[in-house]
Amino acid sequence: MIDNPLRSRTDLQQAVRTLFSPLKAHFSPGRARVKLGHTAAVYPARTAELEGFARPLWGLVPLAAGGGEFDDWELYRTGLTHGSDPQHPEYWGPTGNRDQAYVEMAALGFALALIPERVWEPLKPHARANLAAWLGQINRAKLVDNNWQFFRVLVNLGLARVGAESDAASLSAALAQIDAFYLGDGWYSDGPTMRRDYYVPFAMHYYGLLYAGLAGGDPQRADRLRERAAAFAPQFAHWFAADGAALPFGRSLTYRFAQGAFWGALAFANVEVLPWGVIKGLALRHLRWWFRRPIAHNDGCLAIGYAYPNLNLAEGYNGPASPYWALKFFLPLALSDEHPFWLAEEAPLPELPSVHHQPHAGMILCRDRAGAHVFALSGTQHMPKLRHGAEKYAKFAYSTAFGFCVSSGANGLSQTACDSMLALTDDGDHYRLREEPLETTFEGDMLRSLWKPWPEVEIETWLLPCLPWHVRVHRLRTKKSLLSSEGGFAAARPEGVDEGALRHQGEGFALASYPIGWSGIRDLRAKRKGEIINIAPNTNLLYPRTVIPALLGWHLPGEHWLATAVLALPGEGAWLEVWNDPPSLPDLGRGLRHHPPRTVLYRPLLKKLPSYVQKFVSVANRVLKH
Repeated sequence: MIDNPLRSRTDLQQAVRTLFSPLKAHFSPGRARVKLGHTAAVYPARTAELEGFARPLWGLVPLAAGGGEFDDWELYRTGLTHGSDPQHPEYWGPTGNRDQAYVEMAALGFALALIPERVWEPLKPHARANLAAWLGQINRAKLVDNNWQFFRVLVNLGLARVGAESDAASLSAALAQIDAFYLGDGWYSDGPTMRRDYYVPFAMHYYGLLYAGLAGGDPQRADRLRERAAAFAPQFAHWFAADGAALPFGRSLTYRFAQGAFWGALAFANVEVLPWGVIKGLALRHLRWWFRRPIAHNDGCLAIGYAYPNLNLAEGYNGPASPYWALKFFLPLALSDEHPFWLAEEAPLPELPSVHHQPHAGMILCRDRAGAHVFALSGTQHMPKLRHGAEKYAKFAYSTAFGFCVSSGANGLSQTACDSMLALTDDGDHYRLREEPLETTFEGDMLRSLWKPWPEVEIETWLLPCLPWHVRVHRLRTKKSLLSSEGGFAAARPEGVDEGALRHQGEGFALASYPIGWSGIRDLRAKRKGEIINIAPNTNLLYPRTVIPALLGWHLPGEHWLATAVLALPGEGAWLEVWNDPPSLPDLGRGLRHHPPRTVLYRPLLKKLPSYVQKFVSVANRVLKH
């Protein structure tokens, strides 16, 4: 994205200035708002423009705290004066319960706590009073019962630092509520939910480490927060590949390199749970991975999306300036150049086990020997009310090298995000996926889940790592006739290649072998039909054009056992030998061993089926032809 080696403290200081520079043209006349686009979010436009003003502070504040140069503090002082003034046209407004403005207040509280000489002391007395009053609204409102509790903590820390009226009781109650979310072993829940995603490192731990570094008067709690982060760090390291890529999983992925903000927060709070060189390597490799991607608009402003601008994956709370939460990554710039984080030489990760169970996350983390490909088998999480919640939380597997797809909103197999999913339809057009597991358990090396896409259809799924493969077994019990498509990892489909030479499909297998990486799927027992499916553009997080190798089957009412082996490797590598040596069927007891295959290929069966099924099968065969 920018020409910067991103290896030194000086490089990162320049990166913050470069990221901020294109925003200057979008400040409002009164400097209190920054408008970066016209797309809407669930909150008002004035709050989206406050977001554009506040979120860059996550990088600018550490820059200034560490002595880095920044020439535009007057923009912020003017904006703080006007935005908090009820008589000014750019007033940020009164706030209510669960108001998005509280998210942005956290950045302002952070600024007051760390650099009051830049953003508070130069203000006139009436401007200070207005700003303190506007921020104080957070102590009289109900907040979302999750990481938002930390916003009250940060605001009160900032107000206390500058001698303004703060609320120690509210701060203490918020910290107590956060303690209630702690699960043990370094893991939090983000409120009363089963989700264990990036909000654990880049929210719960990040703010906790901020508190530990700023709240000198609360040493016991600070030590407890450090200990929790230290317990989490070795587990979180499994989410990163050797090139710095983090595992794409869950919501809020448009915050991008905030995924790696936890590593710098460890340094800010002086938590050397891993050698400083390892922590620094995890952080900077991650940042470099992101800066090699086209994640900005042509004017240089960060875009909603993941590895490229893409509104398909956005949540309703993503406004045009939301991606600037990524600047939380730059917290270690607040440290002096003599801090061991900056003095250390970057080091690679120590050798990690190829298979690592994380029960709190409901995942089995898998990595190849070189760490080039990290993938997670997943089975416990869900968020059905979120846009694309099933795709973001409930797929069977997530990969650093292949990403995942979200549905395009239209009907049909090519519009359905069936990568790493078993998609089922009873009409040949509308597909259902695993959205909400009803039961999840670890059974030895396997992860089991029970789910019901329809009330009369029950599926048990077992996921088993067999590196570099993984195996899936499904017991399908259905009272209706169904078509199924089970997808492997989505493979990038570059332009200008010979498609015929790169696609291999037949009875019981499908393989796509593109230069960027190859992905294949095998049927281990029932010989479903293999097919390479072209997926709608801009539905994968990493690549605008992808294909999915899939197995297509037809299931009459009754019980069916499906067994699938999935393999994917990045790069062009020597894959043929591995592909020709698939894993064997796992031992799941009498059911799998003694249940004869009954799933059949899509093919003309009209003479063998009752008349009321014939129309259904005809639709299925037409779907396959197209």
